[in-house]
Amino acid sequence: MFFFGKNEQFVDAEEGAKRKLLGRGGTLMMAEVSFQKDAIGAIHAHTHEQVSYIVQGSFEFHLDGEVQRVVKGDSIYVSSNTLHGVKALEDNSIILDVFTPQREDFV
Repeated sequence: MFFFGKNEQFVDAEEGAKRKLLGRGGTLMMAEVSFQKDAIGAIHAHTHEQVSYIVQGSFEFHLDGEVQRVVKGDSIYVSSNTLHGVKALEDNSIILDVFTPQREDFV
């Protein structure tokens, strides 16, 4: 199955952040999340496993009580039910998130 980014629409995520689905099938889902400077992805947990890849910009990433600065080229694995969240440190910072199973709340 093909997904063409130019055909997918962004939806508002949290204040200063927007998300678009880039692909989904089977048990996997991939989403691009774009942040403006100082936008926050609130600390939360979910049953899905997640890998996040920093495509552009930089973030303060909270993972299970640990805080790290991550930049373009870095990635983070988030296990099921682990508290995590981000704060964008630059305008136009982008994260590519992959989930298993799919986040039905994103569809």
